[in-house]
Amino acid sequence: MRHMSVLVSALLAAATPALAGEPPHPTLVVAIVVDQYSADVFSEYRAVYRDGLARLTSGVVFPRGYQSHAATETCPGHSTVLTGVRPGRNGIIANDWQNARLRRKAGDDATYAVYCAEDPGAADSDARRKTISPAQLLVPTLGDRLKAVNAASRVVAISGKDRSAVMLGGHHADLTLWWTNRGFVTYDDQASRIPRAISEKVNKTGVESFAHGVQQKLPPQCAGRSRQFQVSPQVSIGTLQSFGPNSRRWRTTPAFDAVTVDAALAAVSELQLGKRNVTDLLAISLAGTDYVGHYFGTAGAEMCSQQLALDATIGRLLTALDRTGVSYVVALTADHGGIDTTERNQQRGVPAQRLDPGLLPGKIGAELTAELGLGEPALLGDNEFTSDVWFSPAVPAEKYAALLDAAVRKYSSHPQVEKVFTRSELIAAAPPAGPADEWTLLERAKASFNPGRSGDLLVFLKPYVSIYSRVVNPETDYSASHGSAWEYDRRVPILFWWRGITGFEQPAAVETVDIAPTLASLMGLKIPPGEVDGRVLPIVVR
Repeated sequence: MRHMSVLVSALLAAATPALAGEPPHPTLVVAIVVDQYSADVFSEYRAVYRDGLARLTSGVVFPRGYQSHAATETCPGHSTVLTGVRPGRNGIIANDWQNARLRRKAGDDATYAVYCAEDPGAADSDARRKTISPAQLLVPTLGDRLKAVNAASRVVAISGKDRSAVMLGGHHADLTLWWTNRGFVTYDDQASRIPRAISEKVNKTGVESFAHGVQQKLPPQCAGRSRQFQVSPQVSIGTLQSFGPNSRRWRTTPAFDAVTVDAALAAVSELQLGKRNVTDLLAISLAGTDYVGHYFGTAGAEMCSQQLALDATIGRLLTALDRTGVSYVVALTADHGGIDTTERNQQRGVPAQRLDPGLLPGKIGAELTAELGLGEPALLGDNEFTSDVWFSPAVPAEKYAALLDAAVRKYSSHPQVEKVFTRSELIAAAPPAGPADEWTLLERAKASFNPGRSGDLLVFLKPYVSIYSRVVNPETDYSASHGSAWEYDRRVPILFWWRGITGFEQPAAVETVDIAPTLASLMGLKIPPGEVDGRVLPIVVR
């Protein structure tokens, strides 16, 4: 009886301040990032949410949040959410970039490529052996700031992708986990930190699901969206598929996000998050929506089924947190948006195209090398298009100006290219100002530009040009992309919720860099002026 009385008192204590619209003094802050959760997908499925996402949309809703920078990829997007700093300042300009000062070995070849979540080590090291690390992130996360104020606070980051967990957890997280085919893992020197409930139970469940495959059943609500569509002779999308053992596409099934939430809840329990009279931080990145968008696009039965499953999975997370009795605050957003697959867009009247392979750095680099009579390839990189273009360090200084002119001319004349900015233009450009939806292309580029890491050129493709030039192998090839500077990739929802919140909706543009300072304000954590690009959003109705 006494146990029940204590539990009721705790729940009332957590709820009472919120009844007046006041925020709680949270002992647990929960940041959720749904990978590739565009504002368009949020808008399309918002009416059918009945569980976790329905609860969160009863709070404070910013349906037109912005990942305001140009490089709308996973690593840059996650880097903004809990730092409050745009990629140009936090250093995470892309998922991968080229470092002309760092030549490493890759078999018999040399590479200058750097992964956003690695410590690349010294020159001549083996680039194939990546050491996952937050070393590339140049600024502190909210968790880092929290730990600096009170070392007893616990910071946990869990994701289906290593780069997502690393960017959310920061430099001093107590536990940073990401999924691999052998289960959730962490940094090489921190394996002993993984709770046994994860290493022995959650991992077993996930690995068995991956190994056995997943049988999927189409939800009745998605019947109207189920229509087979041929992307290529080899690849069909649009109808919900089941997957056999060890398929890469297992990540497109609800099992992927479900096991991520299982790991998060195990960490909450074993680390007693929110129960120790200090404020803890739990960051969760759910990657399933991203894999669905990439493999199948955003307009078919696959995305419909994923959204219903996502709603239920987040509902399960929130219900479990309710049962702990802790006072918690939730913020939810996305790392970037996305668009539907090119061929289905074309059928529906969108002027979509696939990338001309002639725009790949290996192709253009070879042409420039021949044109200027250079002894080595003019550009770094080979078979993947990136907006940043890096000139090879082997280019003689006296040839740089000629290469710059020739490269600008070649890119600018291509019918799929919208705009080319040079490094000098980006250095001279003023930082972006005003609402993110009003920024020019130059301002978006500036938000992504870091002088120590960015390329010699920044190339913008025209709207609806997919960076994937072909789709042949259904197991390995993606059908749809993101990564552009256009609205469909930049716009994401931003939601805040706590028990008893006085909700409202504000449709004007805000930024994901506003999330960290807003959460810091709720936590009573002070951030010195000028250290973040975001602002505290007025989410409390008094």
